[in-house]
Amino acid sequence: MRGWIPGLAALALLAAGPGTAAQIWSMEDLALLRTLSPRVLPPPPADPSNRLADDPRAAALGRALFFDRALSANGKVSCASCHLPDHGFTDALAVGKGLSSGARRTMPVAAAVHSPWQFWDGRADSLWAQALGPVENPVEHGFTRSQVAHALAARHRGAYEALFAPLPALADVRRFPERASPLGDAAARASWASMTAADQATVNGVFANFGKAIAAHERTLRVRPGRFDRYVAGLFGQSGKAETLTAQELAGLRLFIGKGQCVNCHNGPLFSNGAFANTGVPPRPGHPADPGRAGAVHKAIADPFNCKGAFSDAPPALCEELEFAVVDSPEQLGAFKVPSLRGVARRAPYMHAGQLASLDQVLGHYSRAPTAAIGHSELLPLDLSVLERRQIIAFLRTLNETPRVTRAPKAAP
Repeated sequence: MRGWIPGLAALALLAAGPGTAAQIWSMEDLALLRTLSPRVLPPPPADPSNRLADDPRAAALGRALFFDRALSANGKVSCASCHLPDHGFTDALAVGKGLSSGARRTMPVAAAVHSPWQFWDGRADSLWAQALGPVENPVEHGFTRSQVAHALAARHRGAYEALFAPLPALADVRRFPERASPLGDAAARASWASMTAADQATVNGVFANFGKAIAAHERTLRVRPGRFDRYVAGLFGQSGKAETLTAQELAGLRLFIGKGQCVNCHNGPLFSNGAFANTGVPPRPGHPADPGRAGAVHKAIADPFNCKGAFSDAPPALCEELEFAVVDSPEQLGAFKVPSLRGVARRAPYMHAGQLASLDQVLGHYSRAPTAAIGHSELLPLDLSVLERRQIIAFLRTLNETPRVTRAPKAAP
């Protein structure tokens, strides 16, 4: 293992205090640890498909919409119902629960701005396109896009019109039915079909703007450093008071970047390479194997709200991720996005559908590397001992973020 100082020598250095902590790492190790620091995280990448992506007024409106429970069929579900600010913008459930339970876990959104693909399978190519999906999902918000337009007119008209065009005369329900969507139930689809193409485009435009405002809010959410980050800052003299890690935590960190091979995928300041991988996770009991990324890329390409669509603010030449997306690769079958590990110890259960209840089960799975139920697993057996798994878990707990204090905005009148 790189730069390893065994046994008593390592313990002696640890006992000597943080001033000598860097001595237990090789130069190669130190260079790698520096890449894991949030200090090297660049600003959120530009989103040419959303001209108001970094407008504070759009972020303020998006925050209000993020917490607005009126944007659901029962008036009880908001984005924040599953993306809990004080829980790393996720929940503690195996699968997300809105009006009813879904099929996959809720993903955190604080670091999502740095990913070109959204959802576990990457079926949306922007934050604003992602924000639209749950609203019309019958098991999440159970709303329709025309209901979104009516709610914006009734509850957020001033903030909306200050950013976008004046809202149409939605009170004319003959032109703009209360519940209409091409993706809704039979009644909603029939109402949608009764509308003119021009009115459908108007509602779609309002719906897209709704997503763009929420995306502007989500772009303001930042990664919050934890103990590991303060430790690394101390290694490089970037912190007034250096953080220390226990011998168990340091051993886990060394396994994380060494024998455990965790850093091969969970790298960079977000502890994720942003790619998709098949790690042989079994399907949820009683459910078929989930194909994951396979097919989802076609959904992103066909999405009318993607970067190349009529409601994007980007010229097609700037939609490079969509233009050069890999399609129909055998490696995409059963592959899911590599999640960020920041705050991971507080986000049980794990994997894309909560199949594994604890970090110990996750590490046991990676140690055994079982055959995938669908596609081909990229894992190789690691043969981690019980002690080594405990050490890695101890390190992962140092990635817990500083607690976030976020209060919901006042409800719109």
